[in-house]
Amino acid sequence: MRPVLFFCFAAALTWALSSQLHAAESLDQTITYLLDDIAKSDATFIRNGDPHTPAEAMAHIKAKYEHFKGQIKSPEDFIRLSASKSLLSGKPYLVRTHDGKELRLDAWLSEALRKHRTELGNG
Repeated sequence: MRPVLFFCFAAALTWALSSQLHAAESLDQTITYLLDDIAKSDATFIRNGDPHTPAEAMAHIKAKYEHFKGQIKSPEDFIRLSASKSLLSGKPYLVRTHDGKELRLDAWLSEALRKHRTELGNG
């Protein structure tokens, strides 16, 4: 009976560890998707009143992601910690779309995340 219990325990442990690994990969993939969404956009990104290109915005947010990586457990954490506001001034990051509309970057990315999850069937 003991070998059966050991096998069941080992199988459960393997499943739990693989589930955690998959979740971590999924988080990285989602964050990569959001960073790519910024980089590929035709918007202007406003940080502390200064306009930035999509490439500049993506590089800045990626650097903040690397800084906060240990605290980020979900895509929402990524948006809140890396892409919502300036740590220096506290001012929110903004996006100016090609039609001139300005909105907060965290709202823009939250909508991109919602669409991405819907496309994946997770939303």
